[in-house]
Amino acid sequence: MKKIKLILPALVIAAAIILTSAGCTDTGGSGSGTQATAANGAAASSASVTTTASTLSTISVEYKNADLETDWDESDSTIITLNGDTVTIDGSGATADGSTVTITSEGTYVVSGTLNDGQIIVNAGDDDKVHLVLNGAYITCLTSAPIYVQNADKTTITLEDGTTNKVTDGTSYTIDEEGEPNAAIFSKDDLTINGDGTLIVDANYKNGIQSKDDLKIVSGTITVTAANDGIKGKDSVAIKDGVITIDAEGDGIQSTNDEDTEKGYVVIEGGTIDITAGTDGIQAETTVEITGGDIMITSGGGSSNASSNSSGNWGSWGMQSTATSTDSATPDSAKGIKGVTGVIISGGTIDIDSSDDSIHSNGAIRIDGGTIALSSGDDGVHADSSLEINDADMEITKSYEGLESAIITINGGDISITASDDGINVAGGNDGSSINGRAGQNEFAAIEGLSLTINGGYVYIDADGDGLDSNGDMYIAGGKTIVNGPTNSGNGPLDYNGEFVMTGGYLLAVGSSGMAQAPSSSSTVNSVMITYSSSQSAGTLVHIESEEGDDILTFSPAKTYQSVLLCTSDLGEGTTYVVYSGGSSTGTATDGLYSGGTYSGGSQYTTFTISGTVTYAGSSTGGMTMGGGGGMSRGGGSGATSFNSTSTGSGPGGMSGQEMQMPDGGQFNGTAPAGGGQFDMNQNGDSMQPPDGGGGGFPGGGTPPA
Repeated sequence: MKKIKLILPALVIAAAIILTSAGCTDTGGSGSGTQATAANGAAASSASVTTTASTLSTISVEYKNADLETDWDESDSTIITLNGDTVTIDGSGATADGSTVTITSEGTYVVSGTLNDGQIIVNAGDDDKVHLVLNGAYITCLTSAPIYVQNADKTTITLEDGTTNKVTDGTSYTIDEEGEPNAAIFSKDDLTINGDGTLIVDANYKNGIQSKDDLKIVSGTITVTAANDGIKGKDSVAIKDGVITIDAEGDGIQSTNDEDTEKGYVVIEGGTIDITAGTDGIQAETTVEITGGDIMITSGGGSSNASSNSSGNWGSWGMQSTATSTDSATPDSAKGIKGVTGVIISGGTIDIDSSDDSIHSNGAIRIDGGTIALSSGDDGVHADSSLEINDADMEITKSYEGLESAIITINGGDISITASDDGINVAGGNDGSSINGRAGQNEFAAIEGLSLTINGGYVYIDADGDGLDSNGDMYIAGGKTIVNGPTNSGNGPLDYNGEFVMTGGYLLAVGSSGMAQAPSSSSTVNSVMITYSSSQSAGTLVHIESEEGDDILTFSPAKTYQSVLLCTSDLGEGTTYVVYSGGSSTGTATDGLYSGGTYSGGSQYTTFTISGTVTYAGSSTGGMTMGGGGGMSRGGGSGATSFNSTSTGSGPGGMSGQEMQMPDGGQFNGTAPAGGGQFDMNQNGDSMQPPDGGGGGFPGGGTPPA
């Protein structure tokens, strides 16, 4: 459905920090020691974006020796043994004060045992690299971060192979004047996690694992349950491998630096990642890049929790008590993957069930590969500025709109879309907040330069709204596109405002007839628009063959239909074709389109002869909207357009059997109404009523105004 919307100011949500009194004190922190209770909150930014999909830069993450090293030798390490309420240290570089351990110098520290209510603090030199080995360690701190890196060049946490380690915090912290720490594992400097052991993080206050610099996960089996965000790196989050499970009230994985364009990114190269998030699954202030891995995301309760306006109420997602971040001013959303500047996907297997957009950017999205399955309460894939798909196996099983952006280019891939509104929608503007509206409701304003371009690939669409909708132009130069469009005449299989030029490829679009459009006459691929006087039942085959019996089309529409548009180089100029309805085929059907086999048993509906780029056939009473020929198009363009149509109904006599000349050389070849009916041309949705007694409905006995 056409959407020319107004840009609304973004909703700004301030996160509230509730102050209370609590138990355990952070002995390693500085400041006033203010108490703060667990609070919800989330994240994202309002960066202004001009990046296009084709210019998005890939990110190279360097893993140094300190990130990859897992080996340790007891003779060269400091051994820290946790004994409930006390600690034993064997070696140098660390001290114990009751149940608090403080590491002050570079080295390897091996921790084992159980700490009932205490803390491991790293407060080393600026250039020190600290290697912390968890060797069966269970650390609980009720009023601060159980592991707190206050200062170091880098801290690497190694999960010893064959061990299980657990970190648990309380619901209130003693924090400094900066509100820190606020995660069960919290680092003010670079933090890396590696090893083949298991780490369980139970974060009851706010975040699970957090670094204020770069956070890298090289390997390990990591499970995070968090009252707010699961895994968070201000400058970056990079995941090389591992088995990671996150259950977070806020975002699953998040990077929050919105001040440096080279930071604030999330990169996933591999691993198995399962995220359940109250808000965004993965969120980056700049770019999210995925090159590999198996990723499953459920955000905002999933697509079944999508907002609905069926009763005038926009639904429940925005009413939920979801986590909110104190790190940025962008309102909450429940998107699967969100990169404010951009999203790049070149590999991996991605499965997203999201209340809001499944894949989203305020800027651009480029998809170069991967296997992607999306179920969305809003858009499957949404980019404010541009979306480019070069290769992917993508299936959108549920969406409000499947693909949406100001500029959409499809160069390859295998794409299947199911949408309750438009399958592919080209519109311009910024994506609005999902709070107090349809989840992720997009507020658009029309802008120049909007376009949909399909150069290759396979695209299948099942849409209740428009199949292909462009508030600008539309171009098809290659690939195969099949559209099962709307059943209501308020939408059309195709809907474009500018021009639709088809120079290659294959297009089949079926659906209602009231708003149906054909390509512009400047196209170089021939097309035929067939309309019916009444709706045809779903599954009723439409078959086209030449007079010589060569099969051109056998198709089983998935829904009720009243128009069929076929654009293919198989339609030859001057060739006559026969259209059949019903019957059966022994061929193999893929998305309703048959190949091979034999068609039989149908009844002849009409015939047509290709004359000009766009040919119309069938019944005009079914609605006969022009799309680019004869000077009567909604989309513009002029040139030869042939109308082969038998009109039913009645009207004044005087035109039966005559040729009705259309503007700019178009022709209506057939039987005009006789005796009191109307020519239902449906131009812009309006019928053309002939004057009473007007010789077939046009002044002058058959030639309409030029």
